[in-house]
Amino acid sequence: MSAISLPAMPATGGTGSDCAVRLVDADRVQAVRARMPQEAAVTDLAVIFGLLADPGRVRILIALLEGEMCVCDLAATTGLSESGVSHALRLLRGPKVVTVRRSGRMAYYSLADSHVRLLLDLGLAHVGHSGHERLLLTGSD
Repeated sequence: MSAISLPAMPATGGTGSDCAVRLVDADRVQAVRARMPQEAAVTDLAVIFGLLADPGRVRILIALLEGEMCVCDLAATTGLSESGVSHALRLLRGPKVVTVRRSGRMAYYSLADSHVRLLLDLGLAHVGHSGHERLLLTGSD
């Protein structure tokens, strides 16, 4: 292991994460950097996570876990306006989070693929798993 020793950083308030000596494992850093995705992929992922930052869009995606739905049904399910749902779906179609199937004048939306389903399923499992602990930390119970 090649290592680089750096001078100690000044104390920052005793958070327990301060290091007496900063030691960078150059081999590990190089190996991790070699496996990092290209910048475009990182940016695309950040866009998707940004889209998931809106509770209304998340409700739409959760509704689509049950299968394809039209704008009217999504609006009734989520409590959003039809124009709000349409706008959210337009944003979600760009990075291929949802897809549309047209049948005559009707448009039916669904999750783009199993990766989106997996992302939502894992996120919901994480929230369900950590929700109680988060409430305890904030003092709400």
